[in-house]
Amino acid sequence: AYCACENDGERTMITVVSGLPRSGTSLMMQMLREGGIPVLTDDVRAPDKNNPRGYLEFEKVKALKKDNSWVPEAEGKAIKVISHLIYELPTHLQYKVVFMVRNLDEVIASQSSMLDRMGREGAPVTNVELKRVFHRHLEQIREWLGRNKNFETLFIDHHDLLTNPVREIERINAFFGGKLDTTKMAAMVDPSLYRERASK
Repeated sequence: AYCACENDGERTMITVVSGLPRSGTSLMMQMLREGGIPVLTDDVRAPDKNNPRGYLEFEKVKALKKDNSWVPEAEGKAIKVISHLIYELPTHLQYKVVFMVRNLDEVIASQSSMLDRMGREGAPVTNVELKRVFHRHLEQIREWLGRNKNFETLFIDHHDLLTNPVREIERINAFFGGKLDTTKMAAMVDPSLYRERASK
């Protein structure tokens, strides 16, 4: 079994999968689980037509701002933390972050399609404004992760993962010390689920 431990064996890493909603975080959780990293999930949010293989979420994450005392439970495991909540993680713990990056037009289109399938309306802002907000947010996240020494981050591009999975999986495996089952990880990549693509 995989152990997300530092070289000195004194501290256990927490693996965090993060990114904007609809940026590929669920896929990455599925891949890491298949690769051999246990995931911290309660299965409260069931698979649906927007995410047929499951979200692999943990309900307590949503309330991180109010209570982050439980986070050490995730040591040695992978947990999904949406990007705007990553600031709420206790900074004295050790993290390896896999941060999913996706073309912002695709993110917005995917979020819109998801809301349509759920029969819900999005926020009353234009796509241009939403894209500006997301871009600023991601810049701030990169800066914050870069100056917090307890967070080691690997950025994975969603498009690259779907179109060249072997190369990207090797990068992920190297990030985790070459201990993952890359064959099982690759089996999780289904290009047919790449539904909203930006025009090149």
